Formats: sequence, C-alpha cells, structure tokens
Amino acid sequence: MKPVKIIPCLDIKDGRVVKGIKFVDLKDARDPVEAAISYSRAGADELVFLDIAASVEKRATRLEWVKKVAEVVTIPFTVGGGISTLEDMERLFGLGVDKISINTAAVKNPQLIKDASRKFGREKVVVAIDGRGNAEGKGLPHFEVLINGGNESTGIDITEWAKRVEALGAGEILLTSKDRDGTKQGYDIEMTRAVSEAVSIPVVASGGAGTLEHLYDAVTKAKASAVLCASVFHFGEIKIKEAKEYLKGKGIPVIGDKAR
Repeated sequence: MKPVKIIPCLDIKDGRVVKGIKFVDLKDARDPVEAAISYSRAGADELVFLDIAASVEKRATRLEWVKKVAEVVTIPFTVGGGISTLEDMERLFGLGVDKISINTAAVKNPQLIKDASRKFGREKVVVAIDGRGNAEGKGLPHFEVLINGGNESTGIDITEWAKRVEALGAGEILLTSKDRDGTKQGYDIEMTRAVSEAVSIPVVASGGAGTLEHLYDAVTKAKASAVLCASVFHFGEIKIKEAKEYLKGKGIPVIGDKAR
C-alpha cells in the first residue's frame, strides 16, 4: 500500500473558508491564507482549494483568492471551481497551482478532461465527483453524479462516470458524498468503495469525516488513497499530526510527519 495522504480542504465563498452540512447552511470557518500557512506547517500532504460558488454563479475561479494562498502554501496545492477551459487552467498553473480540479465542466464537456491531460499531463488533472445515494424505484442510479455545487441531478451512474474519466485521462478522482458532507457521521463507505474498485487511479474520500476511525475506515473499508477533511481540521477537533499517528498506529503507511 502506498502512503495515505491527509488533505485539508478549503471551501471558499466570498473570499473566506466556509463549511456547511450537505452543501448548505454555510458558516464562516477561517481565513484562507492563515489556513494555508497553518496546514503547511502542520504536515498536511496536500491542500485543496475549492471556489464553491463559481459554477453556480457561472463565473471563473477568483484568481485573486488563489494568488494569496499560492504565495504562502508550501505543499502541493489543488484548485477547483469555475474551471471550464484550458486557458483557465493555464492561468492557475501560472500562479503556482500544482493540480486543477474540474467537476461540472467535465460532465458538460468530457473532452476537456482529455485535452487537459494531453496538454498538462495526467498527474495535474483531478476530476471531482459529487455524488448522492438514491432510493430504489426512482428510476435513478443507486449512486448518482451531481453538478453545479451539488444542486443539479444528472442521472449519471457514479461508477460508470468514474471509469469514463479515467479513460479520458484523469489522474485522480476527488469523490464527495453530498449526503455525508459536514455531518461528521463518516464517509460514504459503499459509494467510495464502489468507485475505488472501478478505477485504478487514486480516489480521495471526501464528505463526512468526524472521528479518527472514520479516516481508517475510508482507507481500509472504502479503499481510498487519501482522505480529505474540512470541519474537523478547521475547528481543531482533529490535528493533522494526530490523524497521521493514529493511522500509522493502525498499520496504515503515511507520509513522514513534518509538523514543527
């Protein structure tokens, strides 16, 4: 097993880090620049920055917000939200971003995945997938892809979409359960495992972390390559170092502790 990555996520709205439950009821959490410095020093393996209102507001990523974080972050840095063209990606890479994450734009224009992979390299292209579970009898997939900030149904089966994005050239999948987001009840193990088993590229589990055991379950039961957390890190309920020590104690390889 490769070392598991521990990844804090900055959901950005109006220039601030926010956190809600199931993508709504957003509350202010912290300043993004302060958060980037803190997580870099704490030993996080990567940082994800999502301009969560960009697609809904039909605009590009706010570059001024990204630039401020890029100037202080010292770990690999992924940006998503409002990225819909190769030019958008070029501008972000020019600011020092390591990877870009596309979601709604990828569903609407799958060719964008292939074009980005060819131009920038597979390792720089993350496809974010927001998913939810559906009850039987609704005529929808058991696990369905959502777009536009989780507000729009697509009718697309999540595992089929995961396999397609891998074939198109995605280097990584960032999988978020809308049902579990912000609930602290644990990741959606069934959905995450289904996607992890359907592809060979890394899958980052997102949505629902509340305890150290949840991180362990995401890796061992859901077969995730990395765990992404927001609330528990932002509000100090779990420390990066604590998460790494817990997983290591359970026999899960982690990247060397860099906390200082």
